[in-house]
Amino acid sequence: MIRSLHIVLAVGLTSVALAADVKQDTQLGAAAPNAKLTDLGGKPVAFADARGKIATVVVFVSFECPVSNSYAELLNDLARNNAEKGVKVVLVCPTTDAPSDVAKAAAGFKLAMPVLLDAKKELAAGLKAKTTPESFVLDGEGQVRYRGRIDDAYSARLKRNPIITTHDLADALAAVIAGKPVARAVTTPVGCAIDLAPAAAARAGAVTFHKDVAPILNTHCVVCHRQGEVGPFALTSFNQARRWADDIKEYTTSRQMPPWMPKGGVPMRDERKLSVKEIATLAAWADGGAPEGNPADAPPTPDFGSGWRHGTPDLILQAGDDFKLGPVGDDLFRVFVVPTGLTENRWVIGYDVKPGNPRVVHHTLHYFDTTGQASGMEKKQLEQDKRDIENGRLLADRGPGYTTGMGVGFFAPGGDRNSPSFGGLGGWAPGLGPQFLPDGMGWLLPKGADFLIQTHYHRNGQPARDRTQVGIYFAKGPMNQPWQTLIVSGMRPSEKIKAGETDHLSKGSIFLHTDAVLHNVLPHMHLLGKRTKVTMTSPGGEPVVLVDIPVWDYKWQETYWFKEPIHAKIGTKIEIEAVFDNSSANPYNPSNPPKDVKVGEQTTDEMLFGFLGTTSLETPWVSVRSSGFPPAGVANVPPPAKGKLTPALERYLGEWTSTTLAKARGGTESKLSGSDSVVKTYDGTFLMARVNAGGGRGEVIELITFDTEKDIYRMWTYTAQGAVIEWDGKWDDKARTLAWTAPLTGELNGIVKWNFADEKHPQIELQVKLGPFNAFSSSTTLTKKK
Repeated sequence: MIRSLHIVLAVGLTSVALAADVKQDTQLGAAAPNAKLTDLGGKPVAFADARGKIATVVVFVSFECPVSNSYAELLNDLARNNAEKGVKVVLVCPTTDAPSDVAKAAAGFKLAMPVLLDAKKELAAGLKAKTTPESFVLDGEGQVRYRGRIDDAYSARLKRNPIITTHDLADALAAVIAGKPVARAVTTPVGCAIDLAPAAAARAGAVTFHKDVAPILNTHCVVCHRQGEVGPFALTSFNQARRWADDIKEYTTSRQMPPWMPKGGVPMRDERKLSVKEIATLAAWADGGAPEGNPADAPPTPDFGSGWRHGTPDLILQAGDDFKLGPVGDDLFRVFVVPTGLTENRWVIGYDVKPGNPRVVHHTLHYFDTTGQASGMEKKQLEQDKRDIENGRLLADRGPGYTTGMGVGFFAPGGDRNSPSFGGLGGWAPGLGPQFLPDGMGWLLPKGADFLIQTHYHRNGQPARDRTQVGIYFAKGPMNQPWQTLIVSGMRPSEKIKAGETDHLSKGSIFLHTDAVLHNVLPHMHLLGKRTKVTMTSPGGEPVVLVDIPVWDYKWQETYWFKEPIHAKIGTKIEIEAVFDNSSANPYNPSNPPKDVKVGEQTTDEMLFGFLGTTSLETPWVSVRSSGFPPAGVANVPPPAKGKLTPALERYLGEWTSTTLAKARGGTESKLSGSDSVVKTYDGTFLMARVNAGGGRGEVIELITFDTEKDIYRMWTYTAQGAVIEWDGKWDDKARTLAWTAPLTGELNGIVKWNFADEKHPQIELQVKLGPFNAFSSSTTLTKKK
């Protein structure tokens, strides 16, 4: 970024203002050398023959650099839009790779401009280029008029700015075409370093690639960093690794790679961590000039196989056709709906995932659905896509499935324990192997279910196709314990993260209402997340950190398996806390300038959840219960207000059955059966209701009273996910209703109305409306048990 304008150089007939921190070796005004290059067919090309009549844009690129690749479509447009103006755009690869290899890597981008190889790095050295992508604008005489970044899309390598505000290359080119001064002639490019130094010879006793470095890379890195995998470049050969030697040192020393976010907590299974000795070895290799050493010392090449890693699955699920992903734009979440065709319930003990295109599949999450809502949303998406195409709209993203912000895009009841209607079934992220549960445990996949593969796509600058497969393995014997998930919510429904806040703290907790075994943990936030931690505290014990992630990365979310399962007693408190950064200093902030951010499902909203994989300790199994309110007799928690009971509240005492009709806007109506158990607590000044609305969503605790200090009815709802909602109530004696309201966010409001029927009939009607435009509504009838 230009901080001061005080160095003035003559360029042709004009002068150019430069940043104070730009050195005199910028080559402005100098003529580009007539370097000897080659095209992708291996034919020699003199650089002078590749120049344009009016101007030439030279961009140094690497098809292994993700920053460089992200600009392919923009450079295509720049070339097409200026071709008739006497402008040529030339991409130059400073590499010794074979032309055929570079041609293969470039083919997917469908480039509208020539790609030339600078094997001897004559042009790179002559222009003193140091980065890919680094761009230069030459005038008709071949003199450098601009050098630097293409635009301000990146604040650092792989850290995108939410909004592009300056188009430096395009502005410089327009100025040169018009014969005007370039207002900002030098900027700092962001990308991957160009190595201009010759390969170092190995000194006696030096750390070398084949003997010391390759074994470390093979063990920890090449599972992702190999041809066709999600890593942005390969590290399977000396020439590949040497280019990235400094990056290997930087990213391993800072422990950004391998990607393992936890820096504290209980021991985990399959930790992706380098030892101190391994990190020192990689650093010494880079500092020593990255010598190759003796190829005879090379270790065997790892065999990752090409098929299913746990044998042929019992059921392979995939979309009916390829999904076509556009080359540029925001990340995309697409849900693919795959009928399972099961005619009976089956227990799933494990799964494996084969991404159809590992270069763009960031991760997957898996669900099942028997309600038909997912297939309905896919049908709507396909109908909308068809209309858009008929109306002449070009769709960059098209194919099966439907696009959603997060989750699956609809509300679904969970069903009952023997026949669930909706639920989760794991997920996949790069580097994860097949996922299998401990013996005797499984996920119940109901008959007739659709299997949902929610796929997070991360674009890499090329049009892409994908048809990811999920392989399912069924149990061969009886199941003792179904897999259950505990959810801890860390944000209040009414919570907002104010614009400019750098350290917004959120936290929430649940208490176990049964004994349980904890097997894994998955923290989840969005783009403003800064750090997060999950702890557990046994009754009468000290807090124990389960997982601590001091530097949150939205792009690397995964499930962390405890090395040893943890037995947690009833009354154990599980807490999640996190810090959010909603300032402009956060490169992942989706808004510039920052805006207030509410709790919500969209990626630009925020949320904080901890998901814990659990099983019951009992045989036969029981549902692992939890609530934001501690179980009776476990913790001495004072009442939230000074209260008393009234005749209106006392009508709610007793045991009730409930029937609820619930509907999310745009979805189908669901009928749920449940129960309410209501007793007096806090010396008879409060009601405590244990509410099970059905659908497998866990027990809700309600504390209800008439607040004698505020002279108003009050209710606190403690959800199974750890959220707490506070309600104010008003009694209407004439209508015999008690109306409750809760501000959930600035634009979301909750409204609950208790309609008391004739006192002679033990029945209460509850009506609930939540969200803008009544996004969720339900009607519940409570009938008192005899």
